[in-house]
Amino acid sequence: MIDTVSYKSAIAKCAELATIIDRHTNSKEGIYHPTGIDSLVFVRCDTCKTIQTVSEPLFAMVVQGEKKLSLNEEIFQYGVAQYLVMPVDLPLSVCMIEATPDRPYLGLKLKLDPVQLCEIIAQTNPDNDRKENSVRGWCVSDANPSLLDCVIRLINLLETPQDILFLAPMMIREIYYRLLTDRQGEAVRQVATAGSNMQRIAEVIRQIKAELTKPLRVEDLAEQVNMSTASFHRHFKAVTSMSPLQYQKQLRLLSARQIMLAEKADAARAAYQVGYESSSQFSREYARMFGAPPIRDVERLRIS
Repeated sequence: MIDTVSYKSAIAKCAELATIIDRHTNSKEGIYHPTGIDSLVFVRCDTCKTIQTVSEPLFAMVVQGEKKLSLNEEIFQYGVAQYLVMPVDLPLSVCMIEATPDRPYLGLKLKLDPVQLCEIIAQTNPDNDRKENSVRGWCVSDANPSLLDCVIRLINLLETPQDILFLAPMMIREIYYRLLTDRQGEAVRQVATAGSNMQRIAEVIRQIKAELTKPLRVEDLAEQVNMSTASFHRHFKAVTSMSPLQYQKQLRLLSARQIMLAEKADAARAAYQVGYESSSQFSREYARMFGAPPIRDVERLRIS
């Protein structure tokens, strides 16, 4: 926990951020609102809504309300003046648990760039003798005033669009630096460090996403990243909270759901497109993950 003075300062800065984000989003439809800064997205939600998605590597912050995240069987939540760092792609269930029309949930997301993170690590002379530990693919931490100042300066660039091209990259680099030097910066550091266990798992995750329809052989994946099968399983689960096969299954089901919604495809076609050979197996696993068979679930989503 940060000290009381810093906490009060962080709350005040979040109130300032909430005012800015509210002004940019209050007349727009939807939950996610792209901005004039490519990697920055504002989040606004007026109801306690649950969203199931695959999150890309990101830095996310709550400035008003509270959010609950479910990753496989793990649940964690964070609120005002706290942030989430997720350095790898993970399938999540996201619920804004404090959100009303009068006081909506407000937050922001900033996409993380591993290449820039690597450059900053190289320039700040990391301790190469540091012992590498297994770290999770996410961390939640209190936002200190220095980090919040960076975020405020970045968002204020939206008022002067002519400055974004030159100044935004420098401010984003400063945010990365603050994340890397914070108490919870180890996950961010490891995903951007060539040869680390986290970096090797991130490489496998990208491959699973790119080859989603292909059968998965864990032994082959372990060999590709120069790990034993047992070690690969252990590190993969430490990062994602699930096995490689569970990870692939959740990605397939989320992709099938999106196909049915966006393309109005039936369940059999969606199942085939994401790599399922058995429609009945697809329907069983879909209902287990989303709480209803494919047709009923999609109809419910369209109505809502």
